[in-house]
Parts: sequence; C-alpha cells; structure tokens
Amino acid sequence: MNTENSTVRGIVRDIREGMALVEVEAGGCGRCHEEGGCGGQQLTQMFCSGPKQFRVPNEVEARIGDRVTIAVPAGSIRKTANLAYILPLTATILGAAVGMPLGGDPGAMIGALAGLVCAFLYVRRQAARRVDDPAFHPHIVSHSS
Repeated sequence: MNTENSTVRGIVRDIREGMALVEVEAGGCGRCHEEGGCGGQQLTQMFCSGPKQFRVPNEVEARIGDRVTIAVPAGSIRKTANLAYILPLTATILGAAVGMPLGGDPGAMIGALAGLVCAFLYVRRQAARRVDDPAFHPHIVSHSS
C-alpha cells in the first residue's frame, strides 16, 4: 500500500484567519497513471476550467505570493472517490437486482432508487464524520518566497 502523500504546487493568493487561499493550476494530485492513482485529474479537467483555489490551514506561516506544496494524506483521494462514486453505483445496481425478481421492471426501478437513496444518506453521514478528521484534509507541507 502506498503511504506517500499526494502533492500539488500552488501560489498563496490570500490569507485570512489562519487559512491560506492557494491557487493551483491543475486539479487532482497528478498521479493518474501511477499505481493507486484515481484518475481524478482527468475528471476535474473535464468539468472545470481555469485555476482552482483551495483554502488550507496556514500552519507554515506562508505569505501572499509564496509558492507552496499542498499534500493530501495517502489514500484519502481514493477512499473519497470510492465513497462518492463506487458505492452509489453499486447500491443502485444491487437495488435493481433485488427489486427485479420481486416486481419486474417497476420493482427494479424502485429497488434502484431505494439503493441510490440509501447510498446517498450513507455518503452524507460519512462526509459529515470526515469534516473534522485530519486524515482527509489537505495541508501545506512546504513553501518558498
């Protein structure tokens, strides 16, 4: 298992209340083609254009204009992507598979919808738990003027 953090470079654009607003040129960690990469950079480039900005704790006391490296803890991108994409898709398919023998096509549709709703509620609950979990938060690991 990969224990190395995923990193991306950016420039500090603003600092407020101990948080740095960092602008990065590319979304994702840029490790799409490496083992353990999730392909998130291709997704962000498909749906977003222009520079991305992230608010991260400014524990290294970077200043506006400093170049920084932001790290995301190892595995957090993959775990989050699995939770957000794979789980709802799997729950929808399983719901349809359970509903089909019970009620034909209408049963499959109801089962798929029930699976999707259950997955959505579970994902929301897990996301709320992860808000305060530093294992899922990006942070500045280095900076230079």
